[in-house]
Amino acid sequence: MSWHASPQLLRRYADDDPALAADVVWAVEVHLESCADCRGRLEAPAMAPLVDAVWASLDLDTTPAPASRGGWFATWATPAMVPWLAATTLVMFLAFVADRMVGQSYPSLALLLAPVMPVAGVAAAWAKGLDPAHEVVAATPRAGLPLVLRRTVAVLLVVIPLMAVATWTSPVRWLLPCLAFTVATLALGGFVGVRRAAIGLVVGWAVLVVGPSLVTARPPAVLEPAAFGVWAAVLVAGTVVVRLRATVYTRLDS
Repeated sequence: MSWHASPQLLRRYADDDPALAADVVWAVEVHLESCADCRGRLEAPAMAPLVDAVWASLDLDTTPAPASRGGWFATWATPAMVPWLAATTLVMFLAFVADRMVGQSYPSLALLLAPVMPVAGVAAAWAKGLDPAHEVVAATPRAGLPLVLRRTVAVLLVVIPLMAVATWTSPVRWLLPCLAFTVATLALGGFVGVRRAAIGLVVGWAVLVVGPSLVTARPPAVLEPAAFGVWAAVLVAGTVVVRLRATVYTRLDS
């Protein structure tokens, strides 16, 4: 390890100093998981007899339990993502069928939906009411923004191949808007909750872009190459907001 916690930081951590920021506490806990040197320095010699006495008074089976095979999965997905995945697959399939039926007379419905397809998945990835392991996972040292980002990546790994098949077009037209909407969902979610942010973005996109495009039978200008600079700016701005407000995701509600 190239970094070690200082004695002062370990002392404040051991004393449960309320002035320590939450992200600093989690960083120390994650570091202690893999650094035996810092764990050794954290154990004060004066407490060793007390710890030994407590362990001696406990009748515990010290045989290490087998590691849970599903523990890593809980940080990448939730049961709430399963119905979302089924719904997303169905929507993209119906959009694909509609595009094949109407031909070139209307803008591609799959292309119109592609930018917002990950948004519902991002909301489902942090669905507190639908995740039976939410409280357990949220209490781990890796909760907060790292957990949100893991699940967001898992959503994108599922959605992007589906959209590539459904749109039958180069991802250049929809990939940047898709990433911009995903990051915007997380950025707004830090203020109003991910679910509200997702609903607001989807409704706004449907009213302002999808509806008018279908009525006028013209592709929207926001998906033309000339608008890529705006999407890039949204992506960068959203990323900055998420990074600057990283601590809010430790108590993020759905």
